[in-house]
Amino acid sequence: MAEQIQGRVERITFHNEENGYSILKLKTVGRRDPVTVIGSFVAVSAGESLRLTGAWSNHPKYGEQFKCDRYESLAPATLDGIRRYLGSGLIKGIGPEMAKRIVKLFGEQTLDVIDQDPERLRQVEGIGPTRIERIRKAWEEQKEIREVMVFLQSHGVSAGYAAKIFKHYGKASLRILHENPYRMAMEIYGIGFLTADRIAQQLGFALDSPVRAETGLHYVLFQATEAGHVCVPEGELLRQGGEILQIEPEILGQALPRLATGGRIIRQAVPGPIRDAFGDPFAIYLRGYYQAETQIAQRFRRQLAIQSLRRVVDLDRAITWLRSRLPFQLAALQEEAVRRSLTANMVIITGGPGTGKTTLVQAIVAVYRRMEVRIALAAPTGRAAKRLHEATRHNALTIHRLLEFSPQQGGFQRNERNPLNADLIIVDEASMLDCLLMHHLLKAIPGRATLVLVGDVDQLPSVGAGSVLQDLIDCDRFPVVRLTEIFRQARQSRIVTNAHRVRMGQFPSLQSDPHRLTDFYFIEKEQPEEVLAIILKLCRDRIPKRFGLDPVDDIQVLSPMNRGTIGVHRLNEELQRVFNPRGPAVERGGRILRLHDKVMQIRNNYDKDVFNGDLGRIRAIDLENQELKVEVDGRLVTYDFSELDELVLAYAVSVHKAQGSEYPAVVIPVATQHYMMLQRNLIYTAITRGRKLVVLVGSKKALAMAVRNDKTSRRHTLLKERLTGALKEASPLDALTADGHQPGEGQPVR
Repeated sequence: MAEQIQGRVERITFHNEENGYSILKLKTVGRRDPVTVIGSFVAVSAGESLRLTGAWSNHPKYGEQFKCDRYESLAPATLDGIRRYLGSGLIKGIGPEMAKRIVKLFGEQTLDVIDQDPERLRQVEGIGPTRIERIRKAWEEQKEIREVMVFLQSHGVSAGYAAKIFKHYGKASLRILHENPYRMAMEIYGIGFLTADRIAQQLGFALDSPVRAETGLHYVLFQATEAGHVCVPEGELLRQGGEILQIEPEILGQALPRLATGGRIIRQAVPGPIRDAFGDPFAIYLRGYYQAETQIAQRFRRQLAIQSLRRVVDLDRAITWLRSRLPFQLAALQEEAVRRSLTANMVIITGGPGTGKTTLVQAIVAVYRRMEVRIALAAPTGRAAKRLHEATRHNALTIHRLLEFSPQQGGFQRNERNPLNADLIIVDEASMLDCLLMHHLLKAIPGRATLVLVGDVDQLPSVGAGSVLQDLIDCDRFPVVRLTEIFRQARQSRIVTNAHRVRMGQFPSLQSDPHRLTDFYFIEKEQPEEVLAIILKLCRDRIPKRFGLDPVDDIQVLSPMNRGTIGVHRLNEELQRVFNPRGPAVERGGRILRLHDKVMQIRNNYDKDVFNGDLGRIRAIDLENQELKVEVDGRLVTYDFSELDELVLAYAVSVHKAQGSEYPAVVIPVATQHYMMLQRNLIYTAITRGRKLVVLVGSKKALAMAVRNDKTSRRHTLLKERLTGALKEASPLDALTADGHQPGEGQPVR
């Protein structure tokens, strides 16, 4: 039989962001110790008063627990509860100190005063007309959010999504939820198809409804792009859709043509010669990705046909001049790359650490400066752009800034109508270029300009969809210079030599002299808990003391996976406890973000000019105005509390998220529990992130597994085939477009 309890949340001891499962400590009347509550909770904060419905149980290890099936947020009844409630950051304009003053003056009438007669708040010191208006507006908004919350709760959906829904749809929230809750999956970040589907089921939408089938397939396709695929074999899409939606194949088969006619997807016929490798007669694309892939191929083919303005350059004279001016000597392959950059419209330069990519870029820039032409340098991340600037002493920008992205004007301002003012464009860390970003870059390159792509093709592919650099090399249509010689100075680095051993499938050299500092270490530990303990000691004590490095700014922990004892999530919890255990903080969904924490942006936010993988430090937390400020690349970026799901702790990050960045020191756990992710290019990428120090902690068996495994998962993309002309464009029927804005035209694709 269902029971009810109510009380105040003392703390949240565990929260799973994916499914909302949480463990709370609830202070209830009549009990000395807090009650342990388990259940699914979203956006519940410490200090909040709840009424819960559920049942008591006894766990063999953890004792008495209350399993919550349903809950609702309550207005607090005690003065202390009211003070905590108002000071929790719930209402903009009221922080902890202001909450104390208000409650001291109005006592138990506080909430009635705010609701019915907010002008009386002028009696409180520090509150004037402007603040009263902010409080009144925030209170009214909270009341409207509560209506959405009550509606969702009445249909068995957690109240935590109410703020997101209300922020996006405003007063139209309830109408839109009734008409088509599946819209949320496409339009609101953080609310995916599964959540929208759960709401739709509670609202009575049929499992086999056409809108569910269409949105479900769109969701599977979108998830595939998140995993790196530009397209999906039709049979695989229908199979995955059937598994997730549990509906008949013929219903899904009918949904595909409707999606195509509506312009949301493109169905591409795959010709016989490449069909076996692809695995299906048809490829299915989100429309934005189809546009990007086809236009990349078209623009590159057009680029090959254009004669470069610099074919008249006296190459021998240019190289002779370069030899006399550079403070270093170029190797034969490097000189060949300089020649190619002067005669071709596009050159690809690839090579591992220590092979002279940076030196080569310096040489190319020097020659073009001598020619007094316009030069543009760019990289996918801010850190990579900064390194490029330091190496060349020439201004370098992120690609987004180079292309002048403007949220107000809707997209990249540099395009085919307003191309870049440059004769030479060099892009570093080109392995990070995904399909969409390459598409927008090519649109902005003037017809007779030279594009030089510099990157390490043996690293992990881009975080975004596609394997652009690999496809450009494999299509065998462009000049490619592979730098293989490791220069003498670089050979003295064990980081460099071991990275190349891993790249070639050889086990790294783990020997080190205990009496002499080196830059590469392996600490053998078999059990994950032992690995975790050593990592904490390394970051807190051993590395800072022996190498003089800052434990937070200079040391980056890189883990192959997010979950597990030595996954990113657990490592961040433990490292935060070690380095930043106390101080002003904001808690959302069981995550604590504290002043001075190291954090990472996990999605592209064009409005804020911050992008997936950007690192920063929290510099201010304003509970009163519900804002948090993060310093990113020397500038402050402001986040509303409702946007904090874009930030995660970054004392530890995944290897994938570390692409394009370098750190003075990296610490890498390597354990057999990560076997799903143990691949050669992942370990190679992790090792090459360290400039001065790399420390691997774990088992030799796990490291050997990674080095042996060069079978990287293949990404579904047909760019190589388009570049070689083996693929025709989709038929006009399948390429029908919908009215309005389309993904891929300057905006992120959902």
